[in-house]
Amino acid sequence: MTIALIDYGAGNLTSVRKALSFVGTEFLTPEAPGDLRTARGIIVPGVGHFGATAALDEGWRTAILDAVRAGTPLLGICLGLQHLFEGSEEAPDLPGLGLLEGRCARLPPVLKVPHVGWNTVEIVRQSRILDGIETGQSFYFTHSYAAPVTEACVGRTAYSAPFAAVVESRNVFGVQFHPEKSGDAGLRVLRNFVEATRC
Repeated sequence: MTIALIDYGAGNLTSVRKALSFVGTEFLTPEAPGDLRTARGIIVPGVGHFGATAALDEGWRTAILDAVRAGTPLLGICLGLQHLFEGSEEAPDLPGLGLLEGRCARLPPVLKVPHVGWNTVEIVRQSRILDGIETGQSFYFTHSYAAPVTEACVGRTAYSAPFAAVVESRNVFGVQFHPEKSGDAGLRVLRNFVEATRC
């Protein structure tokens, strides 16, 4: 059993693959939704417009949701984190997976948007995905929309306004930043997810 890295045309899979190889885990890019049945973990990456998630059609959505309900850990990266929520004002008619309550919104234009570069994460509460990470650690971000700070938020960042940088709810995890571009701290986050798939 390996980790399924989903390719729906909206992610920098090359850098994610390199990072997963570096942390020493096996992974595959599933060709069909049914391939998720044997995965020990699922990663949904993504960059760009929320509308890109429309490529994850009903078959993929059902397979992902069935896997999560069966206990398979799921990690959303950047746009993948936003897809965990009910939706986004970036594409208001397109539903998210609805695994987490709330909708994503555009960052206020108090500062330059998109938010691109390194920023710190304040740890809100203890979590598996942030194990070994100290509050104030910097990670690399690139995004214009962000998730609300809700009960699922375990790591918060402020840029123009506070937003959820890291979420965790049972076996559902998400990071707004790019762990594959965030040095040793980002690799630690990926290792923590890999460890969650072994539990």
